[in-house]
Amino acid sequence: MQNIAEKQQNAYTALKDTLKLENRMQTPRLQKVVISTGVGKIADPKKIELIQDRLARITGQKAAARGAKKSIASFKMRQGDVVGYQVTLRGARMRDFLDKLINVALPRMRDFRGLSPKAIDEIGNITLGITEHTIFPETSDEDQRDVFGLAVTIVTSAKTKEAAETFLRYLGVPLRER
Repeated sequence: MQNIAEKQQNAYTALKDTLKLENRMQTPRLQKVVISTGVGKIADPKKIELIQDRLARITGQKAAARGAKKSIASFKMRQGDVVGYQVTLRGARMRDFLDKLINVALPRMRDFRGLSPKAIDEIGNITLGITEHTIFPETSDEDQRDVFGLAVTIVTSAKTKEAAETFLRYLGVPLRER
């Protein structure tokens, strides 16, 4: 079985007829993977530290804090308050994470029947919501009290939704049939 890096290298030869590619540089590529989670109203520093630790374990990289863009008085939130954490992966870490996500984590999801192709946006990116971070093997040994969700965005260089869907299917992303 080929891994993501090998598939990305061979994508041009495999997809040139279906995507009508004239040049190797037109082949869609993976650009980055962004993993983010919100902390909302969590005020307990231990829980916030736990979320940072779990994200670092899952991705292999420290999570960056994300601040609020505007103050909203009804939510008692001021501009700059930490509202979530985000990790951006590129290169080898991105490919390793995608391998782990596709081959290990997604099959462990409860009632998983594939990802919806409707999740692919018009510029070729797909965002999937993961309700429990415990599907990743690095965090499965913890107790079930502090479970949080993640959003994983896979950014590709595909120009259209159809090209992105074909490319993601080729990489092995488990998309449902239409």
